[in-house]
Amino acid sequence: MEKLPEFPFPADHSLRPSPLLADARAGGAPVRVRLGYGDPAWLVTRYEDARTVLSSPAFGRDHERAGIPADRIAGMTPADPTSRTLLSEDPPDHTRLRRFVYRTFTPRRVEALRPGTERIAGRLLDAMVGSGAPADLVEGFGLPLPIQVICDLLGVPVADRARFTGWADGLLSTDDRPLAEIGADIDEMNGYLADLAATRVEHPTEDLIGSLVRERVEGDRLTEEEVSNLVRAILIAGFETTASQVPNFVYLLLEGGDYARIVADPGLVPTAVEELLRCVPLIAQGSLTRFVLEEVEVGGVMLRPGDQVLVELAAANRDTVAFPASDTMDIAREANPHIAFGHGLHRCLGASLARMELQVALSALVARLPGLRLAVPPGEVPWHADRFVRRPKELLVTW
Repeated sequence: MEKLPEFPFPADHSLRPSPLLADARAGGAPVRVRLGYGDPAWLVTRYEDARTVLSSPAFGRDHERAGIPADRIAGMTPADPTSRTLLSEDPPDHTRLRRFVYRTFTPRRVEALRPGTERIAGRLLDAMVGSGAPADLVEGFGLPLPIQVICDLLGVPVADRARFTGWADGLLSTDDRPLAEIGADIDEMNGYLADLAATRVEHPTEDLIGSLVRERVEGDRLTEEEVSNLVRAILIAGFETTASQVPNFVYLLLEGGDYARIVADPGLVPTAVEELLRCVPLIAQGSLTRFVLEEVEVGGVMLRPGDQVLVELAAANRDTVAFPASDTMDIAREANPHIAFGHGLHRCLGASLARMELQVALSALVARLPGLRLAVPPGEVPWHADRFVRRPKELLVTW
């Protein structure tokens, strides 16, 4: 068996990339690595190479189209959490499905959600402050904010929202869970979503699920399974991005002293969010696997059909060619063409929503809790080591 470096590379800090990623990027060419599951893959670390892989039609997300069995997909989880969703489709199906939901996530429509999101953030902080310090920012603010926003958008009953959190956590675990168990979770979630969709047929609503059920695009209608799979993709992308990054961002701002800068100048919030997105990739390491569909050269390496590729966003977003002083977090950085939300065809559909929620969360915190600080030393913050998406298990804060 070919001796390859194991990926993810070891890192000494939950929010800082492994030095081995910088070494790989300095080498220029993609690096062959072995992951916890599936076949080996090529690891891409340079910014321009990453943009090429994420946007070129020579790469796809549909493993069946690439002739790769599901049990050979290179990944950090035993099964792709996005399987059978918009995130695992290629054109023409991807194009057709994306059109159904795109206009829900336009910047203009998302901006209309900002006042409601601000009210949710205010209520959550009222409750957290009312319970007294120290408080867990993950459970008290980071998790409930995006789940309330996305469930309001979808039209999920309040009483069922805890189930959604559990499903999302299970699907994004990197533990060695049996594939049958993961499949059962997906089927249970899809069954629940199908029931919600069915009620919209008899009782139409203006929420996103109601829109997907009734809306036609050029005479086309979504099937029941497609509605369920689209909603599952939206939930995973729309919930996890903010739920994980709120505590991640706050930890890094408090640890480095930049939180006080934003308290003094709240106008820094937009650039701070973009810089934090650049510096703190959502996925622990790597990205969703791409499959080579036709022979293509990347970074001097000829990739062939059937090869698998991971784009390392953390390395690409710290490429000095694209970002001067790339290892320095500058919350006032203006030119910031990061690819935290991906690039090209599969760029995150909910990027505008996540960006708005992160801005609201940070603005609400610095306005309400200007004296916020960690209640434990930074080195004692516990981190999830068994999740596809990084975040602390808890983040105890005081004020």
